[in-house]
Amino acid sequence: MDSIVAHQKSLLKCKKCKDMEGNPIVGNPVKSKIILIGQAPGIKEGDLKKPFAWTAGKNMFKWFSSIGITEEKFRENIYMSAVCRCYPGKNASGSGDRVPTESEIKKCSNWLNYEINYLRPELIIPVGKLAISQFLEFEKLNDVVGKKIIYKKGNIKTEIVSLPHPSGLSTWYKKEPGKSLLNNALKIIKKNKSWKSIIKK
Repeated sequence: MDSIVAHQKSLLKCKKCKDMEGNPIVGNPVKSKIILIGQAPGIKEGDLKKPFAWTAGKNMFKWFSSIGITEEKFRENIYMSAVCRCYPGKNASGSGDRVPTESEIKKCSNWLNYEINYLRPELIIPVGKLAISQFLEFEKLNDVVGKKIIYKKGNIKTEIVSLPHPSGLSTWYKKEPGKSLLNNALKIIKKNKSWKSIIKK
C-alpha cells in the first residue's frame, strides 16, 4: 500500500483529542510537491468529508482560479493538510469556531510532520494565522503575506507563501494593505515551478 494512503487510513482512525467533534477530515492522497495547510475543518466539512468544502473554500478557490487552477484540478494535484484534522466545535460565545488548544495542536502535529517529511514539498501554502504560526514567527499578517520565505528544518528546505484565512467574516484581505498583499502572494505562487507544472497538465 502506498505510504500516504496508509498514513491517511491511520489518521482517519485518530481519537486522541476528546474535545474535538466528529471524525478527522483528509484531502486526496496526492503525491504533490505543494502542500496547502489550513487551521482545522469547519462544521460543514464533516458532512462533506473534504477540507475547505464550504464558504471559506469557495473564496480560496476563487483566488487559485485567478492564477490558473480550478478547484477540481487543485484537489487532484495539491496535498491538502491542516494543523488539526477534526472540527474543534464552536467557541464559548458561539460566534465562531473554537481555536484548537496547544495540546491538540501538538497531538496532531505528528500527522503533519509525517506529510512534510514524506512529500518533501517545494512549496508550502499555510492559510490563516494558526497555520502560518506553525512555521513562522510574526506579529501581524502584514509581516508575512505577500512574501516568499525560505523555510529550513532538519533536512527539509522549502518555500513558504502565506495566505490570509479566506473566511467570509474576515475583512483583512478585502481592504488595503491586505488586498494588495494577497495579490502579491498569489503572483508568487503562480511563478512557482510546481504550480506551473500543474497548470500545464
